[in-house]
Amino acid sequence: MLLVYVQLLNMNNNQDLFETIRKINSNPIISQRELAKQLGFSLGKLNYCIKALNKKGLIKVKNFKKKKNKIEYFQKYILTTKGIKYRLDLTIEFMNRKMKEYDQLKKEISKGKNIN
Repeated sequence: MLLVYVQLLNMNNNQDLFETIRKINSNPIISQRELAKQLGFSLGKLNYCIKALNKKGLIKVKNFKKKKNKIEYFQKYILTTKGIKYRLDLTIEFMNRKMKEYDQLKKEISKGKNIN
């Protein structure tokens, strides 16, 4: 039971990281607040994901100051080569899982038709 729970946590964590990478890839200068809003995450959860991605070497975070107002700054998220490969691996894993689910549902439907 505990193993299943840990696997579910890892799967959800991978999904969160994947969604974060996907959004960062589409808009690398998005603010954390906007990114959290788009993902449906709290700022704390997003911060955790960004730190995890950065620690794993999947993204780099760079801070830039706006020239007109030096108080404001923005961050740019850069997907690393390792991050691109990770996103691709998760996409393939997701597609394989969905294909297996489809095949299983197809078999169940087929069995249901044969019973009637």
